Amino acid sequence: MRVRLNLLLDCPPDAAWEAVHSPAVFHAVSGPVTTAESLEPGGFPERWPGGDHRVRLRMLGVLPMGTQLIRLSDEALPGERVVHDEGGPLTGAMRIVRRWHHRMAISDAGDGRTRFRDTLDIGAGVLTPFAWLGFWVFWQLRARQLRRLAPGWSHEFTA
Repeated sequence: MRVRLNLLLDCPPDAAWEAVHSPAVFHAVSGPVTTAESLEPGGFPERWPGGDHRVRLRMLGVLPMGTQLIRLSDEALPGERVVHDEGGPLTGAMRIVRRWHHRMAISDAGDGRTRFRDTLDIGAGVLTPFAWLGFWVFWQLRARQLRRLAPGWSHEFTA
């Protein structure tokens, strides 16, 4: 099943592109519902490189949800850039999700803003509708955080 956001963000596309590569932004748009701790030597990088990164997730900072693999790759398409996360849950309660593909597509809205399409495709067998509902709620909270933070990205992520 698919959860999708289609947002206009108040920042230029280059700033949004850098933001989706920022572990700090990942923390900000995930919280306070979910917190993540890096399981990699040296912790979170300043900017996500392509490849694998393991994290431990907690709900509300206290309830263990298990570990997740974030497997990032970038794709340049005509008129948009896409970050793919094709990792997925490794342990814990979220392990019910067996299929995971998260895409964040950035394109120019033509007015100094960014068109941001945030899509999560998941599969959890017979539990898929319940997992979808949980992610749908989380994605709505994520949208609020993205809209709130985006205006600051112009200063934080552009020279």
